[in-house]
Amino acid sequence: MLPRADIIDIDIDHDRPRSIPSSIMSAIGDPLTAVSSALTRVALIPDVLPPSFTPSLFFSVVYPSGTEVLLGNVLTPIETSDEPAISLIPMTIPTEQADSTGTSNKEASYTLVMLDPDAPTRSEPIYRSFRHWVVTGLKPPLPGGSRVASQAALHSKAATTPYRPPGPRPTSGQHRYTFLLFEEPAGEPFEIPKGALEYGAALEERRSWDAVKFGEQYGLKLVGANFFLVNAEKGEEA
Repeated sequence: MLPRADIIDIDIDHDRPRSIPSSIMSAIGDPLTAVSSALTRVALIPDVLPPSFTPSLFFSVVYPSGTEVLLGNVLTPIETSDEPAISLIPMTIPTEQADSTGTSNKEASYTLVMLDPDAPTRSEPIYRSFRHWVVTGLKPPLPGGSRVASQAALHSKAATTPYRPPGPRPTSGQHRYTFLLFEEPAGEPFEIPKGALEYGAALEERRSWDAVKFGEQYGLKLVGANFFLVNAEKGEEA
C-alpha cells in the first residue's frame, strides 16, 4: 500500500493540485523507490548523487506549458523555457529510514536547485554541473490562508540563481536535467551569503558546480530528486 501523501502546492499560479504521477504509481508501489531506481537507471547515481542517497520526499515539477517532469521523460527546450511550479508531497516512511530533524513538514523550508551534469556533453562533462536554478526559502502554504497570503509565504525571496532554461548545444546528445530538493536548517531563515558563487548568473559563472557539496557547505539535507531528458538537435554546430 502506498504511504499517505499530504500534497502541498508551492506555486499557487497552477490551480490543479499535484499528486504522484499515475505513470509512477502504476510502475511501482513505492514512489520513493521509483525515484531511487530512476536515478540509478540513468546513472545520476553516482554521477551527481552518492549511492547512499535515499529520498524522503517526492516533489513534482510542472511547467507553465502544462508539461510535467516525470523521472526521466523526454522534453524539449520550448516546453521547459519558463520557470516551473513545484509541488511537495511529504511521504510517511519507516522511522529507521528517516533522519530525525525535529522539524515537521509544515514547518520546514526548502532549497531547490536545477542542474545539468552533462555540460557540454555526457561523454565529456568538463563543466559538470551547469547550474540552471537555485531558489531558497520555499515553504508550504499557510493552512486556511488566502491565496495572496499563501503566495507571499511560499516565495519569501528572489531566486539566488535565476532560472535558465535548457539549451544544449547542437550534436551534444542527451542531457539529464536534474532537480534536487534540500531541507533547510531549522531556526533562523536560511540565507546564502551575499557574494557566494550561487549568485553568479553569467554563463561562465554557472559552470562546474557541485550541488552535493553546496548542500554540505550550508548544512542542507538532501531529501528529494526529479529529472527530465532533453535531446540536443542533431544538426551541425554553428
